[in-house]
Amino acid sequence: MSGTLLRLAVWSGPRSISTAMMRSWGNRADTMVSDEPLYAHYLKATGLDHPGRDEVIAHHDSDALRVIDHLTSFVPPGKAIWYQKHMAHHLLPGMPREWVSKLTNVFLIRDPREMLASLLKVYPRADLPDTGLPQQAELFEQERARTGRTPPVIDARDVLMDPRGMLSRLCAAVGVAFDERMLSWPAGPRQTDGAWAPYWYSAVNASTGFEPYSPKADRLDPRHEPLLARCMPFYQSLHSARIA
Repeated sequence: MSGTLLRLAVWSGPRSISTAMMRSWGNRADTMVSDEPLYAHYLKATGLDHPGRDEVIAHHDSDALRVIDHLTSFVPPGKAIWYQKHMAHHLLPGMPREWVSKLTNVFLIRDPREMLASLLKVYPRADLPDTGLPQQAELFEQERARTGRTPPVIDARDVLMDPRGMLSRLCAAVGVAFDERMLSWPAGPRQTDGAWAPYWYSAVNASTGFEPYSPKADRLDPRHEPLLARCMPFYQSLHSARIA
């Protein structure tokens, strides 16, 4: 990578193995990770009552412009890669988008039927913007137009079915060597986890690697089929561009 810091922004929606991916990259000796750096701003701006809301706002910077400046200018000492785990729905309407061009952007997607079945159990009021899919599609097109190339897209199912293969291809796509340490990690929390981790990360804290893919037993309630139908065009467009 010739000494240049790779600011690797991975944009996903909720319930999409994003924390496991952060564990994977965080197990590399050359990588620093950041966990949803815009979450505190998102909670403060929307007023949403997520678990641990007050703690998140108290412990993390809720000034979006200051956070963006940090993400695009800070250089972590002794690291070649800065892995930034982003929830695409944290990019609220009216927030600047130009700064994203200073990052190397990757899009992590998941089949909406599986994603919604999981998301709606914990957030029954979720609507299309809460899935992050419109924001992912917006950023994807922005990056494709800016660079003249198709940005890397990875599907959670593909990663779980072939972690070594998919992570190797992703590493090649962003210009770094694959590291075997990405395939497993020690169980337990991390100092880099957000203040929301006690509410959301019990499964990943018990993990030591990617769980093999298996179809989920959860079924999407028929009343949510209209939401699924709104999600599918965004997902299908991104899925057609995925690394395979």
